[in-house]
Amino acid sequence: MTKELLFMIDTHGKTKEEVVKEAMSAINKRKEKSGYFGKKGMRTAECVSAGHPDKVCDQISDGLLDEYLRNDPDSRVAIETMGGHGHIYITGEVTSRAKLDVENIVQNIYSNIGYSDKPLVHVNIVHQSPEIAHGVDTGGAGDQGIMVGYACDENEEMVPQELYLARQLIKKLPKAFGPDAKSQVTLDDNGKVDTVVISAQHKFGQNFEPLRDLAATLKPKNIFINPSGVFLTGGFSADTGLTGRKLAVDNYGPQIPIGGGCFSGKDATKVDRSAAYMARRIAVDYLRKEKAHEVLVKLAYSIGVAEPVMAIAIIDNKTEVNLLETQEYDLTPWGIIDFLDLKKPIYLCTASDGHFGNSYIWDK
Repeated sequence: MTKELLFMIDTHGKTKEEVVKEAMSAINKRKEKSGYFGKKGMRTAECVSAGHPDKVCDQISDGLLDEYLRNDPDSRVAIETMGGHGHIYITGEVTSRAKLDVENIVQNIYSNIGYSDKPLVHVNIVHQSPEIAHGVDTGGAGDQGIMVGYACDENEEMVPQELYLARQLIKKLPKAFGPDAKSQVTLDDNGKVDTVVISAQHKFGQNFEPLRDLAATLKPKNIFINPSGVFLTGGFSADTGLTGRKLAVDNYGPQIPIGGGCFSGKDATKVDRSAAYMARRIAVDYLRKEKAHEVLVKLAYSIGVAEPVMAIAIIDNKTEVNLLETQEYDLTPWGIIDFLDLKKPIYLCTASDGHFGNSYIWDK
């Protein structure tokens, strides 16, 4: 109970029990008004297409990860990609029996996204640090960190509605546009669509009406289509991209807390990725079995230690479950890998389509 609340409550002539009851009522009203998970009030989320420079880098990192896993499921991979203006740079740490033609794989991924130019590919990949490897070899987490999982009942994908709608716009983008594109959806206090923004790469003189028609399907009050006027140049020709720079898009939008680590380019021994997927699975499980409106799960790890140092599920901002006490799940890195079957080459599509809400095993 905060001093601020006690100060606001008239305690004159009231018993201690009455004061405490009134204070707790005030706390609950504040929670209802603000929404722990940010569901009250206006809220906005964006989504980007597969051809957005940052997403191109995510796909290259995850495409390489998939190829390493396809040839050696025990590969340890941590690959970062940066691209821009005729060059793509690949760097990171890999320990694997697989030997890849990295440059050829990168060029294929890039062209499959929809780009016709052929950037120069620079590769600097080394072995994983033996010190990090030791902590993982003994069953421990590959790094410290906090991972967040979330699920809600706003739509079939169990993600915040503003993110869901922004994604739908990108998925339905007319093929005549792109490959570089972005969408943004703002909901008003009542959850109705207030504003839609679509920016899509286009040809000279191309009619924007198909984009406007797409935005209009959400029945917003305001529509902005390519509001800068011209979007002829996109991708690496216009901007620089980097792996892991679209964290809110990859997670649940900006209203939900983010653990901090990105996903793409990392094999499942990195809890940044695997534990975030597990946290999502737990959130989905609790959403269903508790018939809840929303569930937030937080996991935290220490490098080299198998068991998490924290594991909680918060249900509808009312009930907190200590998952270390209930022991419903094996939350060790190897337990998660086995449970979610994370040694398979499944990651390229997560980088383009989204990590949550696309019927992956951690969404079910």
